[in-house]
Amino acid sequence: MDLLAYHDQFRTRFADVEKQLGDGAVFSNPQKASELGREHSRLKMTLQSFDAYAQVRRQIESNEKLRLEHQNEPEMLELVESDLADLRKKEAALELELKGAILPADPNDSRNTILEIRAGTGGEEAALFAGLLYRMYCHYAESRGWKVEVMDSSPSTLGGYKEIIASVQGESVFRALRYESGVHRVQRIPATEANGRIHTSTSTVAVLPEAEEVDVEVKTEDLEITVCRASGPGGQGVNTTDSAVQIKHKPTGLIVRCADERSQIKNKAKAMRILRTRLLTAKQEAEEAQYAQARKTQIGTGDRSERIRTYNFSQNRVTDHRINFTLYNLPEFIEGRLDEMLAELMRRDYEERLAALKKTED
Repeated sequence: MDLLAYHDQFRTRFADVEKQLGDGAVFSNPQKASELGREHSRLKMTLQSFDAYAQVRRQIESNEKLRLEHQNEPEMLELVESDLADLRKKEAALELELKGAILPADPNDSRNTILEIRAGTGGEEAALFAGLLYRMYCHYAESRGWKVEVMDSSPSTLGGYKEIIASVQGESVFRALRYESGVHRVQRIPATEANGRIHTSTSTVAVLPEAEEVDVEVKTEDLEITVCRASGPGGQGVNTTDSAVQIKHKPTGLIVRCADERSQIKNKAKAMRILRTRLLTAKQEAEEAQYAQARKTQIGTGDRSERIRTYNFSQNRVTDHRINFTLYNLPEFIEGRLDEMLAELMRRDYEERLAALKKTED
């Protein structure tokens, strides 16, 4: 596939979006203005990737000529081969970036994300695993320069989480984390196990594109808001004031609770962000229901009941079952070094979708 052949159409669309954003009238429609703003940012990054890709291709071509010229000079040849290896890694990363851009745009890709992690089967060990997953995603977010903000949490007795909900904010957060939705399974000897037996526990992860106020209309009369005293860890200020907020969306029956802040106002604002996000997700899933069968064949469907990954501590491996891909670097992976796994998931997903797109065009 000649990726550079797509450059001109992206340049044309970028100019068109810039022209629309330059027209003050577009801001009379906040949702339209927000969508155009996200598209402008996405197109700008894509054009930068095209330029970088073209430069890397030129450098590879130049180095391949040097390799032929110096094939009888071992020291020089070693330097050229080393440079070529680095350039091919850059080329592969940029190819992945551009293949994703060529596919029909998903407006969710540039959104911030609500990350929900819940302990599954396995009791206290499952809660500890949920805490481990949260820590893993925090480390990955830190490596990407993203901001993580806890929205609500329910700590367990031994320091894990029965449930934790966080907002992850930054560049292309949903695009990177969307493949994490599903059931994560851990196989290890728990700290609570006296006889050294390996236990299997699970936690579920949900990755939801965070909604903006313009995305979902929430009417005041559709909300039932109650406040109560927060319970559990959090200090005297949290436990002795009516700061916890619960919001029920009467038309759908959705219930959101937030008690992490000492301020009732802050808890209400966080609860509303979670509620809007869940309503947006429900709306998008309903709109896409007609494509459900096709989506089941793709990677990263977001099905939270699907077992997607196993973390086996005794074998030092992490296996993603959707693509049958295994890494033997579990300690590093748990520390947030997810790039290799996520890149492989993204690559396989893009290949399937590009093949389906080509079949449609043919």
